[in-house]
Amino acid sequence: MRGEPSCPKCGGRVRAPGLFADSWQCAAHGAVYPLQPVLPPSVEALGVVLHRARVPVWMPWPLPIGWLFTGIAYAGDDRSGGRATVVACSGPSPLGGPGELLLVAEELGVGLGARYAGVPGPDPGPYLDVNRPPHTKVLAAGRPTPLWLVGGTPDDRAVFAGEACGLWLWAVVWPERSGLLMYDEVVLTDLREAGAEVELVPCGALSPRLVGTPREPGR
Repeated sequence: MRGEPSCPKCGGRVRAPGLFADSWQCAAHGAVYPLQPVLPPSVEALGVVLHRARVPVWMPWPLPIGWLFTGIAYAGDDRSGGRATVVACSGPSPLGGPGELLLVAEELGVGLGARYAGVPGPDPGPYLDVNRPPHTKVLAAGRPTPLWLVGGTPDDRAVFAGEACGLWLWAVVWPERSGLLMYDEVVLTDLREAGAEVELVPCGALSPRLVGTPREPGR
């Protein structure tokens, strides 16, 4: 699947570095790390992103029964490397029907997670009540990682966020009731450390959630 880089915050067009700017530019958000075109699920696509990523590439591993890897993308370019990654997985919801999960790892200010979460960005901090106990915990790269529900999200999804490996971790789940998945013993692996096991990842059809809907400029 080919396409043009876009703004990770709104999905709008970006202008490549040139004579007057040494970074990618969005008309609404200024300098950004460009979101590269979504890659359909395959071992080769994983390899492309793993080679460029400077942040974790999170995936539940092993995947829950019946779940499949359904797409991947990253924000960055050949010079910067991947400063945000998003991995899509799809499978049966705990309460029946299909479920979709997007896992985003990103540096401060990139804004990709907020776009998929459906909240003004770029970071989840304003939407997390960290003075209260976390709503759930996952094991990320072998470390217990608290996650809080993100407030102000659309009703069709459940969004969790926290910090893992010094970076933002977002988990966006559709439909909202499939958020129960995050209350199980979820183990997240950084696929950069998975080695040859990456070749065993089962692949499904491309998730439409990963392609997403552009956000209104200014959000």
